[in-house]
Amino acid sequence: MPISIRSHIKGAAFHLLRGLSRRSKSSSKIYESNLNINKLVRDGDMDGACKLFEEMPMRDAVSWNTMIAAYCGRRDFNKSKSLFQQMPEKTIISWNSMISASFQSGDVDQAFQYFRQMPRRNTSSWNGMISGLVKCDRIDEAERLFLEMPLRNVISYTSLIDGFCRCGNIRRARHLFDKMKRRNSVSWAVMINGYVQNGLIEEAGSLSCQMPGENVVAATAMVAGYCREGRLEDAREIFMAMHGKDVVSWNAMMSGEKNSMVALFTVIFGPFCSMGYVNNERGQEALRLYVQMLQLGIRQDCSTLLILLMACSIISSISSGRQIHATGIKTGLNSDISVSNTCITMYSKCGSIGDSNLIFKTIQTPDLVSWNNIISAFGQHGLYEEACTMLHKLTASGFIPDNVTFLSILSACGRAGKVNDSIIWFKKMVCDYGMSPRSEHFSCLVDSLSRAGLLTRACEVIKRMPFEADGSVWSALLGACQGYLNIDLAEAVAKRLAELKPLDSGTYVMLSNIYAAVGEWAEVMKVRRLMKKQGVQKQPGHSWIELGGSVHVFLGGDTSHPDTNRIHSDLEVLHLQMTLENVEYIDLADFSKISNQN
Repeated sequence: MPISIRSHIKGAAFHLLRGLSRRSKSSSKIYESNLNINKLVRDGDMDGACKLFEEMPMRDAVSWNTMIAAYCGRRDFNKSKSLFQQMPEKTIISWNSMISASFQSGDVDQAFQYFRQMPRRNTSSWNGMISGLVKCDRIDEAERLFLEMPLRNVISYTSLIDGFCRCGNIRRARHLFDKMKRRNSVSWAVMINGYVQNGLIEEAGSLSCQMPGENVVAATAMVAGYCREGRLEDAREIFMAMHGKDVVSWNAMMSGEKNSMVALFTVIFGPFCSMGYVNNERGQEALRLYVQMLQLGIRQDCSTLLILLMACSIISSISSGRQIHATGIKTGLNSDISVSNTCITMYSKCGSIGDSNLIFKTIQTPDLVSWNNIISAFGQHGLYEEACTMLHKLTASGFIPDNVTFLSILSACGRAGKVNDSIIWFKKMVCDYGMSPRSEHFSCLVDSLSRAGLLTRACEVIKRMPFEADGSVWSALLGACQGYLNIDLAEAVAKRLAELKPLDSGTYVMLSNIYAAVGEWAEVMKVRRLMKKQGVQKQPGHSWIELGGSVHVFLGGDTSHPDTNRIHSDLEVLHLQMTLENVEYIDLADFSKISNQN
């Protein structure tokens, strides 16, 4: 080979190797920059990630896709769209990210537009569309795409099954589930949860027995389902048999316990909660549930705190509420606005409106729920002017009041006796904001009018309602009839309530009390006989008090409290003291008769 040719080949090889070396170094720098961008995004430093991206002399598809996905994750859809449009060479991942972003922003038409413009689609593209349409409750369109898919996988089937379950078409969901050649743990969990969400707990249990291996998600769905049905023992049996419980499993069980009458008091306070009629073993079990979760090293999340704070609200235990709140501060979970919002309600229901107001002031950027909760808190404490002030501040901050806002202010009007204001706010809601009043709003308006003795006007409001009045509206009117001893109206209202809620003892008891107040004892006995004939049983009255870190609960006619004798002894002393001091009182014997009647 001539020397000149050999030299030319060597020169070309040298330049090729140098080019490859430069390209390799360039690729290495891009790869390193991509890693740093990803780390900054994970750390929440979007400004730093954006700065590094802008400074990159060369970028690859990963660089662009990382930034697009980051903006989508922060719900900054305008920036993600702008980057996508600037991207020189778009990949399938880029297109799929924009489809996902469109669904997140609720723009289904935009998602379809991206899907149609894609030069190439993969299975993930189709699945993204189906999943997005299901979440937007557009099941028919999701099914159409499913049938058009050239190649379906387990995700495709599972997404559509979830869609059928969401819209209550459980038969079609099961038919598709049975057609699947291969199922994964998510498929089983979605189908079982679909049964649970549609109230078919027995079918869910039957399917879970067919499931191969253990599935924590499916088992958690069963726990939640049994708790919703009030079958706590069945829920607890599944829960205790579960391996690898996660925080969602623990929350489901604790939420079920909270919602039961027993665990309402025991999920937090356990054995040091003196409850009288409550089974102590179950109380200890509920406490062990929470303690075991912490001992196993499972970190509580926001849902755990919300469940516990709501339990404190229900039983008005401020000391325990403060402990749970402190736990939130220690773990940093109080930074979640939902925790702060729940704390506002908890402190209000525990009687500490000052703490509620303080919590609200510490929220840097309150959302509409925050405003609604503090308005409701002031209203519950009869602080109508403060509630109004907060509502005006809400609108001044750029928020638009919703149905809950007006429900809170109308309720505040009723408690403060502001009849005219309740009418003004009601008209404002309808005329200025174009909202359609719900039954709860009418109930508040009827309650305000009734409390002021304007019973005829309250009846007119009920007659003019655009839909049939429900039990809450009629109950508000019946309560006022009891206060103003309007027997004729009370009888008519009670008759309507008995039709709506035939087994509700409250209607019969209120009517009986009205008759008793005017000395119509024959009518009282007639109501009692009717209750017996209808099989209506009055739930015994109960009350509780928090004392020295313990919650003491008392049930009418119950004597199981450990200090019953001492309590009755002190009552006798007070009774004697009132007698000696000539204080007007209700004779204890008469009080006992009244309690037995009610």
